Amino acid sequence: YCLKGGDITFTAKVEAKDLLRKPTIKWFKGKWMDLASKTGKHLQLKESFDRFTKIHTFEMHIIKAKENYAGNYRCEVTYKDKFDSCSFDLEVKGFSEGQDDAGELDFSGLLKHREHKQEEVPEVDVWEILKNARPDEYEKIAFMYGITDLRGLLRRLKNQKGREKDITSLRLEPAYQVDKGGKIRLVVDLADPTVELKWYKNGQEIRPTPKYIFEHKGTQRIMVINNCQINDDAAYSVSAGEEKCTTELFVKGGSTLPAYHFMMKNGVEVPTGVRSRYRVKSEGTKHWLIIDDATKDDTGTYSLMATGGTTEAKVQVELKPLKILMDLQSVTVLLGQPLKLNCEIYPGNIPGRWYKNGQLIQPSERLTIIHRTKNHSLDIESSTIHDAGDYTFVPEGYTQTLSAKNAIWANSADPPRVHLEALNVQDNTVVIVAGNKLRLEIPISGEPAPRVVWMKGERVILDSGNRVRAETFADHTCLTIDIAEREDTGNYKIVLQNEAGEDTASVKIKVVDIPDAPEAPLVTDVGGDWCTMTWEPPRYDGGSPILGYFIERKKKQSSRWMRLNFDLCKETTFEPKKMIEGVPYEVRIFAVNAIGVSKPSEPSKPFLPLAVTSEPTMLVVDDVTDTTVTMKWRPPDTIGAAGLDGYQVEYCIEGTDEWILANKELIEKTRYTITGLPVEAKLLVRVKAINAAGASPPRTTQHSILVKEVIEPPKIRIPRHLKQTFIRKVGELQNVFFIMFIRKAERKHSGKYELSVQVENHIDTAMLDIQIVDLPGPPQAVKIEEVWGNNVALDWNPPKDNGNAPIIGYTIQKADKKTMEWYTCIEHYHRTCITISDLVVGNEYFFRIYSENMVGLSESATATKDSALIVKEGLQLKIPEYNDRDFTEPPIFTQPLINTFAVAGYNATLNCSVRANPRPKVIWMKNKITIIDDPRYRMFSNQGVCTLEIRKPCPFDGGVYTCKAVNDLGEAQVDCKLEVKG
Repeated sequence: YCLKGGDITFTAKVEAKDLLRKPTIKWFKGKWMDLASKTGKHLQLKESFDRFTKIHTFEMHIIKAKENYAGNYRCEVTYKDKFDSCSFDLEVKGFSEGQDDAGELDFSGLLKHREHKQEEVPEVDVWEILKNARPDEYEKIAFMYGITDLRGLLRRLKNQKGREKDITSLRLEPAYQVDKGGKIRLVVDLADPTVELKWYKNGQEIRPTPKYIFEHKGTQRIMVINNCQINDDAAYSVSAGEEKCTTELFVKGGSTLPAYHFMMKNGVEVPTGVRSRYRVKSEGTKHWLIIDDATKDDTGTYSLMATGGTTEAKVQVELKPLKILMDLQSVTVLLGQPLKLNCEIYPGNIPGRWYKNGQLIQPSERLTIIHRTKNHSLDIESSTIHDAGDYTFVPEGYTQTLSAKNAIWANSADPPRVHLEALNVQDNTVVIVAGNKLRLEIPISGEPAPRVVWMKGERVILDSGNRVRAETFADHTCLTIDIAEREDTGNYKIVLQNEAGEDTASVKIKVVDIPDAPEAPLVTDVGGDWCTMTWEPPRYDGGSPILGYFIERKKKQSSRWMRLNFDLCKETTFEPKKMIEGVPYEVRIFAVNAIGVSKPSEPSKPFLPLAVTSEPTMLVVDDVTDTTVTMKWRPPDTIGAAGLDGYQVEYCIEGTDEWILANKELIEKTRYTITGLPVEAKLLVRVKAINAAGASPPRTTQHSILVKEVIEPPKIRIPRHLKQTFIRKVGELQNVFFIMFIRKAERKHSGKYELSVQVENHIDTAMLDIQIVDLPGPPQAVKIEEVWGNNVALDWNPPKDNGNAPIIGYTIQKADKKTMEWYTCIEHYHRTCITISDLVVGNEYFFRIYSENMVGLSESATATKDSALIVKEGLQLKIPEYNDRDFTEPPIFTQPLINTFAVAGYNATLNCSVRANPRPKVIWMKNKITIIDDPRYRMFSNQGVCTLEIRKPCPFDGGVYTCKAVNDLGEAQVDCKLEVKG
């Protein structure tokens, strides 16, 4: 132990009989920090040698000790082939937080992970509590046990868990054997190749040299020892993070020991190493197992196993009788003064535990537990009223206890108090809009100044928080939330404590926000241009009641949403209208509260506005028998985009209200026979048109129908097209009536047919005129009447056979005598003479003619016997005289500008047309100011059409626009007025 600012010296003495060989000593702080490089004004290393006693003395002087000098130190000595070490702890008393620079013994910069101050690291029990606790309990535990650097502690906990997860256990054989002068390879496998690995010999780190070679092969780490000698016969270990593995190397020919040996306790290998209480010391053929600070747990059977056999011994560790040299004394101290409890017991190396009112005491920032040889002390820096009680010290392993009772007197202290009335809010509730900053200042009082703790539920709010933090000043405490979130809503507890008592108060913070987006709406009913939609309120209303909803819709293939209501919808149902039938739509919802509008809901499932058809028309009875009724009707007048899938026929027997479905499946025809009806029953029949939107309104018979066969006189109803002459081509299939069938019509089948129908004594007759037509014959007597210039006059007679149908025209063709390829001159010509013009001079032509009736062209044509030669005559070309015309003219607007109304945000265009030669220069002006290089305007001129496009105009773009055209012959302009509406 050393007081802050004091000096302390550590001395190590080594006996070395060989004057020619000097022992080597190294001093370490922590695990591996060599202090030889840290000597200076705060650290000095000295050594001396006594020739008479042959003892080397090594000293380490620490000058003006600081708080960060505290920690674990180790001294390692090597002499010939022997090695030994000793570790000790240094504690610097009387220091506090906020000291000056760390001094020259601050080795934290060389560490891989930063070590925190000694006084802030909790005891092992608290560490285990944190390791096993849930993350939401960390702050509560820190508050209970007085941990100030919780974040640093959690970082260490996270790093330790990460190392435990990343590093797999190292594995070496228990022992290795090598011949003197030979080479040995020690190999370990790592799961994480990036982990730092270190090798040790008798606890001393091995550095790479020609003798010790380190190799990497994938995840394998290999240490090669070359030219093994007697001094290489030692214990070797390897460490990776917190994992460590130890083995022994035996050099044959260099030792009288068996080739394979290790120490065991109760059948389990004894762990030896730098930080272990067990050390193995060898000197020649002698071996010692040294146990530092032996306890009762060290009782057991120890054995040395070697290839030549086993030797063992039993060790019994007994506690010395406890002697109380100085018992605890009951004390009474003033509030806020230090409280110290001391006792002395023998033996001095016995640890113990302190209890207050039967509860185990854990060391904290203001409470220190010290064990120095025989003395055990409990120091409380500043006592509070909670420190009064019965204190007990229990030596470990003994049944005897030491007890004392302490009292705390308050002297002119003022109990703490929270002044919530200064908030001036209703029900101690503070309302804040999400996203805003909240700074809540509450006055406090108390003497001495109370300690203030803010808590939300079981979580302590620290002053080191980022977004949410608590700060305490002389006369008030402050809770700051930089950006309020809805999770910040809740009750906040303020706890004040000082030596005179404590006070608590609660403040409710309510964070209001826009509501959550509602769930996707449900479309329950669809019509031709409307639908009915419902939805559920949002799960979270933002802390403020929902005022209403906005509804939007869009076409499924579009990305543009359209607002349907500008006044809030108070209900959770809505009926959008004016949709296009057959076009798929989607709808979505916005919830609104006093804070604002929520994000949109997910779109509804796409739906298709479809309307049912109108009712079928002209429903009449077509036939009635004793058990059937045949109905017929016409399709609906209005069908719509959903189309028509079919019809349903239902009937209701008079005297009942039940409508019975006559057809189980939809029918497409507009006629249906209802079967299986009772004789002489009276019934009503109705028909519905069915499509994807559902069933149409029914069309019902006006009067009931009697199911009974009615005999009516026969009557032949000839279709309108058969009341006149029925004309068909020769060879066609004729279906005139179901009782008359002509398989292959011939011209002889033409004539008048009489149809007679008789039912009992009733007779009805009808006449049918049938005309069978065929292709006509070719024309007769085709001849060339006259040839003049490049014209030929033809004449012919009608064909003898007109095909039993009138001749409706002729087709005339010509052919050059040289090629005899026929070309049609004219078709469907009605007269029997014609003049063919525009013939080529010098060519000789033949002509032929086809006749045509309603069936088609005649199968053959009649050609002229003679040819017509087009004779070349002398011609003289007279070239006409032309006068050049002057097309130049000044600009003239053929279409003026028109006064226009535009909608803000939608592009508008102004158009006019101008005629001029040469081409004029077009200038656009707004309010008589020329428009030049303005990105809001685009100007076009094409074929005299002048266009000015105004991009997304606003009301300020309204005014008088002018288009001016200028060329060398003059200028012209037109005006219009543009008004932009919101």
